Amino acid sequence: QVQLVESGGGLVQAGGSLRLSCAASGSRFSGNKMGWYRQAPGKQRELVSTISSGGMTNYADSVKGRFTISRDNAKNTVYLQMDNLKSEDTAVYYCNCETPGRFIYWGRGTQVTVSS
Repeated sequence: QVQLVESGGGLVQAGGSLRLSCAASGSRFSGNKMGWYRQAPGKQRELVSTISSGGMTNYADSVKGRFTISRDNAKNTVYLQMDNLKSEDTAVYYCNCETPGRFIYWGRGTQVTVSS
């Protein structure tokens, strides 16, 4: 069982920055693939970014060049640095974990609101 707790969301003006954090517990963090997803009102949950156990990263086209995912295995934490935020980035952001055994876990989410 993996527990994920997100933090760092909030209200920011367009063009601003936020850094989301996701603290994980309950499993060997370094072996897990971690990711961030988001869900805007009335829309389906969508992939934002992932980072593999080896540090390989993947980004949605809509956030490339603006968001950066990273992980600190010593702190069991994954981060999402979000720069040059746009109103369309407004959503609930969810932390995601995929274990080597392909079990999937989700955090409860953190709200990000970008005002234009």
